[in-house]
Amino acid sequence: MGLPTHTAQNGGGFLDTGTARLKELGYKQELKRDLSVFSNFAFSFSIISVLTGITTLYNTGLNLGGPVSLQYGWFIAGGFTMIVGLAMAEICSSYPTSGGLYYWSAKLAGPNWAPFASWITGWFNIVGQWAVTTSVDFSLAQLIQVIILLSTGGKNGGGYEASKYVVIAMHGGILLLHAALNSLPISLLSFFGQLAAAWNLVGVVVLTILIPLVATERASAKFVFTHFNTDNGDGINSKAYIFVLGLLMSQYTLTGYDASAHMTEETKNADKNGPKGIISAIGISVIFGWFYILGITFAVTNISYLLSEDNDAGGYAIAEIFYLAFKRRYGSGVGGIICLGVVAVAIFFCGMSSVTSNSRMAYAFSRDGAMPLSSLWHKVNNQEVPINAVWLSVVISFCMALTYLGSEVAFQAMVSIATIGLYIAYALPIFFRVTLARKSFIPGPFNLGRYGVLVGWIAVLWVATISILFSLPVTYPITNETLNYTPVAVGGLLILTISSWILSARHWFRGPVTNV
Repeated sequence: MGLPTHTAQNGGGFLDTGTARLKELGYKQELKRDLSVFSNFAFSFSIISVLTGITTLYNTGLNLGGPVSLQYGWFIAGGFTMIVGLAMAEICSSYPTSGGLYYWSAKLAGPNWAPFASWITGWFNIVGQWAVTTSVDFSLAQLIQVIILLSTGGKNGGGYEASKYVVIAMHGGILLLHAALNSLPISLLSFFGQLAAAWNLVGVVVLTILIPLVATERASAKFVFTHFNTDNGDGINSKAYIFVLGLLMSQYTLTGYDASAHMTEETKNADKNGPKGIISAIGISVIFGWFYILGITFAVTNISYLLSEDNDAGGYAIAEIFYLAFKRRYGSGVGGIICLGVVAVAIFFCGMSSVTSNSRMAYAFSRDGAMPLSSLWHKVNNQEVPINAVWLSVVISFCMALTYLGSEVAFQAMVSIATIGLYIAYALPIFFRVTLARKSFIPGPFNLGRYGVLVGWIAVLWVATISILFSLPVTYPITNETLNYTPVAVGGLLILTISSWILSARHWFRGPVTNV
């Protein structure tokens, strides 16, 4: 069926192109379509949140290659992420529904493969999203713990170090706040989403300028652009191996932009504005993220000290950079703690937007009967908010974080799904688009023309590459404590998904179910 390329008439009035396309796809308009293109962009941009991802995994970048991995790895990951985003945007323009990836897979895989394709894509997508919310809100709890530590004197001054039970409690409290915010009408939530985008943009600019300006000791341009750190203490000597492992910081940061697709049923003219949200969120994040990395790295003078657990921030590199910059110039690290507060607010907004995306995915997936108790999760309240899906998302994210109490290794394995699991979900519909649907795919208003298949193949190959790279050992010798459990976690999810399909779902799941 062709796509509406302009506003369609409906009963003497005018029907939004996204609403018209949704009706063509077989769905009623149940959510309130009130988001502008900027609001749609804001949700993806605030989930990518360069202040969140870079701050959280800056230690990884410093340890695995240092400035070279941080600078050039960012552009490599950013360039390929844009290619993945372009391929997704083209499909989003054709199928602007809240289901996003799993719906795309069903349509592109063809009638014979549609149920299985949507099943496996949907579960990788939703579990990956829950893992993202888990990791984002848990990283905020950890940062708050570091802020409290520095505010009470630092590790070397008798500062308060919260136990893992206190950190988990803080994580639960953050999730409760996010559930409350996501229970608000979409018009109010849209305001917070736009505020989040503005906060991230302004925060990056302020911190990028302020930190190197305040620092009494600054790194040279040669160090920032050419120094390669091989002193990682992980038993790895190959520079190429170290560099590819260092890409994890960049690739972890540049995730979550599928939020623009999940918000399409609430976005005006979604067949045009959904793709714009995906592409602009990635592009602006790559630019602002590089500036943030650049500014912070100019304040790095002693990598081994910043990574040492014996410094005042307990080994949290960026926190130590901020704290030392102000303490050495003014005799007090209060300014650095305030800067960490700016980052903490950005992470809070990131988690809020992540729950929004989670809930819309759960709403759409359950609308098609794919989840246990589906009838419960796809209900919307009087304010047209999928309220049950919101609370389901935060409860599952809290349960996933509880693995930290048993083992930090188990928790890291759980969080690894946030990067690899989510990217596999991104790649599956793209793969179907360039194979099974190569000749049958009908593009929407945004399309890549004759380059669509080429861009799609590059995107699929990149996801396959990072899935292998991030499954490699990161420390030698390999023991139970140093083993990279990423392939175990992702493989476990794959086995569970396929097993549930073979044993049960293939008998009753038929893929996306229309309700018009």
